[in-house]
Amino acid sequence: MTLLHVDAVDVHYGDFQALFTLSLSLEEGQTLAVIGANGAGKSTLMKTIAGLMVPSQGSVTFDGRDVTRLPSHRRVPLGIALTPEGRRIFPSLTVEENLMVGAHVKRKGPWNLEAVYEAFPLVADRRDRLGFNLSGGEQQAVAIGRALMSNPRVLLLDEVSLGLAPVVIEDIYAALPRIMEQGTTVLLVEQDVNHALKVASRVQCLLEGRTVLEGPADALTRDQIASAYFGI
Repeated sequence: MTLLHVDAVDVHYGDFQALFTLSLSLEEGQTLAVIGANGAGKSTLMKTIAGLMVPSQGSVTFDGRDVTRLPSHRRVPLGIALTPEGRRIFPSLTVEENLMVGAHVKRKGPWNLEAVYEAFPLVADRRDRLGFNLSGGEQQAVAIGRALMSNPRVLLLDEVSLGLAPVVIEDIYAALPRIMEQGTTVLLVEQDVNHALKVASRVQCLLEGRTVLEGPADALTRDQIASAYFGI
């Protein structure tokens, strides 16, 4: 079943066009990795799906419903949750308070404080620590946990590994299989191709706002991906 469908969207920042007739389909239970270099349009795509940007052309459909012009705060109760680039946790709140912010929509599902703490032990160990006292990796884990607390049907993960130490990246990616086992559909935006390929069932590569390669992760060669990634 197609849970999320982006159909031929154009997205602009003023006069600058960031996405060009871009389409994407995500099946329920699938993990799709959208990869590409800086400026490829990955984060713009995520913002468009989350409702933070409105396409000038094309449409976004979620679970058969046209949500193209639905604002972001009305998409979260439907089951769309974004972990944004830069984490953006609340620095004056504790870890646990940040997590509880994500639960405000009261969607039913498998994710609660106990489940998040089990998936991310480093978050559990820091539950009483204020946000501004967390490292970048700790903030990323809290941001993912906060999104999970809304019990999303689709979890949008934007630039999971950006700016993080390798050991922290490994810890965060180690939690993703557990998230997927709970039936959560995942759309992952990533520059780190190696990590993306470890968890994704499908891959879509963007270059300058356009799709240049897509297919099952296990059917694409590293040479194909590298050529598409760098526009060779």
